Amino acid sequence: MSQQLFERAKYAMSLSYSPYSKFKVGCAVILKSGNIYIGTNIENSSYAATNCAERSAIFNAICADEREFVEMVVISSGEGIIKPCGICLQVMSEFFDENIKIHLYNATGKYHTFTLPDLLPIPFKFKI
Repeated sequence: MSQQLFERAKYAMSLSYSPYSKFKVGCAVILKSGNIYIGTNIENSSYAATNCAERSAIFNAICADEREFVEMVVISSGEGIIKPCGICLQVMSEFFDENIKIHLYNATGKYHTFTLPDLLPIPFKFKI
């Protein structure tokens, strides 16, 4: 993972609009092109209208007509390492290859690295 990807995710976290939870999250994804897209959590008083950092970053890349994701970094302002929510994992399953590395960081720099099947073993599109 590049230091630049981590720094972009950290910067994205600083842009968080989180007046209700006070919990900031930033995300950066790098594409095969080498372009990096960022996203942050954007809250709303109607929590269902809130958008997570992971989806913000993925959607920014999609809006730029890029779909060849290579790696993702997610960083949060909390002490624990957070896992992407189910909605974000489902969106990732739509666009990510199962081998993409997903690095999850807390505010102190502690992290774990996963692949999508580690976090979402049976996506919605999975046929049994």
